[in-house]
Amino acid sequence: MRFTETWTPATVVATRDLTPGIREFLFRPDGFTAQPYPVGSHIQIGVMIEGRPEKRSYSLVGEIDAQGYRIAVRRAPDSRGGSRYMWSLRPGARINLTLPAVLVQLDWTRRHFCLVAGGIGITPIVGAAQALARRDADVTLHYAVRSRRDAAYLDGLEALLGDRLTVHAADEGHRLDLGAVFAALPLDAMTLFCGPMRMLDAARHAWQAAGRPITDLRYETFGSSGLLPTEPFRVRLQREGVEFVIPHDRSMLDVLNAAGHEVMSDCRRGECGVCALDVIDVDGEIDHRDVFFSDRERRDNRKICACVSRARGTITVDSLHRADAV
Repeated sequence: MRFTETWTPATVVATRDLTPGIREFLFRPDGFTAQPYPVGSHIQIGVMIEGRPEKRSYSLVGEIDAQGYRIAVRRAPDSRGGSRYMWSLRPGARINLTLPAVLVQLDWTRRHFCLVAGGIGITPIVGAAQALARRDADVTLHYAVRSRRDAAYLDGLEALLGDRLTVHAADEGHRLDLGAVFAALPLDAMTLFCGPMRMLDAARHAWQAAGRPITDLRYETFGSSGLLPTEPFRVRLQREGVEFVIPHDRSMLDVLNAAGHEVMSDCRRGECGVCALDVIDVDGEIDHRDVFFSDRERRDNRKICACVSRARGTITVDSLHRADAV
């Protein structure tokens, strides 16, 4: 398994509201000593959802912090319950979390970097901006938000980057034109992106339309974001002849495994493809929330990543067949 997890108990040291809908949390693991971690690292946090133990992944904010691990969580009433649990935590609360792990690597030999963040996607971008500014790299940051009052960490980023930061606030009519941004970059520029799925799809299409190597676009995405509302749907297992309702606050992977129908998994973020199942029939619509399958594979609707993807209506899958993982 690529995604090995080492869990440790920790204490909520402090919380603060960055915006009306985004709260920052500072955690200090037991026996904590400050150790550097790569830019873009994340931690897993154990949460309780309606009495069930689950886990959620959050990006660490900033570079090494002598006080502990810092994250920011957007309050999302329509989420699967993770943000609701996190917002219920108060200083002194005890939780379990994993040591930092990184999935997105930057090529530090480059000179030109473009950072793009959508909403709460600013969390891993803060550390990247700090590291690149410290290295005196040619870096720009495009920050897309509904309004400036929704822009977490804005003051610090403005002080750090100055006119190299552009805020695209929808309520000011300054929408982000990814095609124009990418077309203006030097040929050897690398882009780091973090934002919702719809924005990521637009970024990938704009990047390829600009004729740039897809390997020069690095990204993190929100495993819970999609194009359709998060609502219950039905899954039929063709071979077993059984059907399950997947509630809005649980994944297909968790429901099938809890019922004894073992589905292999690894990243649980829609990135590795290990949990992919063969789709036999779709009575409705699949909401592909992974970043593993290509656009063509998504249109074909022959596979689905059980850890993050959802549907509207009913889908029939063959749980005994797996997609080839890479």
